[in-house]
Amino acid sequence: MAWPIIKKIMLTILIILLTVIILFYAIGWIDWSFGQKPIWGATFSRIYAEYLGLDWEEAYLAVLNDLNVPNLRLVAYWSQAETKDDQFNFEDLDWQINQALQKNKKVILAVGQKAPRWPECHQPDWANALSIKEQQEETFEFLTQVINHYKNNPAVTTWQVENEPLIDFFGKCPPPDKGFLQKEIRLVKSLDPTRPVLITDSGELSTWREAAGLSEILGTTLYRTVWHPWFGIVKHWQYNPLFYRARAEIVKKLTDTKKVIIAELQAEPWGTENRSLTQMPVAEQLKSFKVKDLKGNLEFARKTGLPEIYLWGVEWAYWLKTKHGDSSYWDLMKDTIK
Repeated sequence: MAWPIIKKIMLTILIILLTVIILFYAIGWIDWSFGQKPIWGATFSRIYAEYLGLDWEEAYLAVLNDLNVPNLRLVAYWSQAETKDDQFNFEDLDWQINQALQKNKKVILAVGQKAPRWPECHQPDWANALSIKEQQEETFEFLTQVINHYKNNPAVTTWQVENEPLIDFFGKCPPPDKGFLQKEIRLVKSLDPTRPVLITDSGELSTWREAAGLSEILGTTLYRTVWHPWFGIVKHWQYNPLFYRARAEIVKKLTDTKKVIIAELQAEPWGTENRSLTQMPVAEQLKSFKVKDLKGNLEFARKTGLPEIYLWGVEWAYWLKTKHGDSSYWDLMKDTIK
């Protein structure tokens, strides 16, 4: 075959491939919700609220009553519930869940060694001296205590087992152990066969291959403005709503996972490598994550058509409102949830 003909064939193939990619990207920005409204929720972390210098009870009640989210993701922090070996105290978490029950809120309860917010793994101090195997045995005991304590509370609708447990590049944690995670899930299902289990995974830095099918519900993160040590503030412009929706449909069709939700939708700035948010000037925080960025994230998440969306950063928005007099982020969340 003559070289000019080969070049024409190669050019044709390249044009077709580029056309397909461009069309896929363009189609990806269609509103995949087709008018279906999502159920909005929020993650609330007592640890994070206190870290921001907030009265955590006041902040939590504001999320329930003023922000008025119908769904919550709460956390059973091992470091708080078992400060001494075999001595369990759920008083503060009881209060959170009972407040939610009084307001007819639905609660996802995250439990395990790895839980939302830095440093990701929240084992108590006494457990740090144990081997990984011994920590796993103690984790089983902690799971048992939490599930048995709350399985008769109607506010709790879902158990989240660990948080992004198969991610190995973030947090101060032991290496991921899929076999151990599967044992945790089996334990939770044996203690409470009625409620579904949720497993979470990164939406941008994972294919979901390892997490898919482990539980009835898969929760993805959705971050569009992050900080990178080489490039500074980075916008995830390459992703569109179809990127999340298509993977969700594939997972539901090919695995035992029945539902995919957005477990963490970015609603706050991303700290830098060496500085947390409280170490960054407020002006710098607002520059890195503008109100229009939050608005874009809310609209982007809605367009995925995923049925539930949980905001990540309501504590920060309340801190900004009460400590710095800027209620714009809080008000935007509130208007969206209505």
